[in-house]
Amino acid sequence: MTQEINTLEEMLDRIGESSDEEGRVTLGSIVESVGGRSFGPLLLLVGLIMTSPLSGMPGLPTTMGILVVLIAGQILFGKDHFWLPRWVLKRSFEQRKISKVIGWLRPAARFVDRWLRPRLPAFVKGWRIHLISFFCVAIGAVMPVMELVPFSAHAAGLALTAFGLALIARDGLLALIAFVVIGVSIGMFVYNTL
Repeated sequence: MTQEINTLEEMLDRIGESSDEEGRVTLGSIVESVGGRSFGPLLLLVGLIMTSPLSGMPGLPTTMGILVVLIAGQILFGKDHFWLPRWVLKRSFEQRKISKVIGWLRPAARFVDRWLRPRLPAFVKGWRIHLISFFCVAIGAVMPVMELVPFSAHAAGLALTAFGLALIARDGLLALIAFVVIGVSIGMFVYNTL
């Protein structure tokens, strides 16, 4: 059984060690490395990918959107372990690109890890977990549309990162920050389309 992840750096280390003999990293190996019962790290992983330069890769926002809907949908329906279809798990990336992104994220991970701690726990338990998962499903559902505008998925990535961290650290303050990011993003979208 995979040991629970408690910090961002732990998660990055595990992802960095999950390549195969051909130098590729599959989503399946990443899921296995962070733990199949670890919904928080999986949401965080998608959030980090969407805030990184990888988010500009064609097809990635759609793939990550599907992944978010599958992860958060399972939380929403009260599943206690994580399942993904085989075709999603086979999606792979070059180890070199993953290593570059991990190197890029590591200083930020160290900084964030210093600030993670349980705060406002009422916002990350009970029905609030279902509220978080509902918003994550909504974010995942619109991510394929973000494919049309390169790097527009950064706000979605920030919200998913905050939700993932909130679930890992039982930090209700981060969940509140994610709700604010979502509200501001919706407000900006509405303002710019009027």
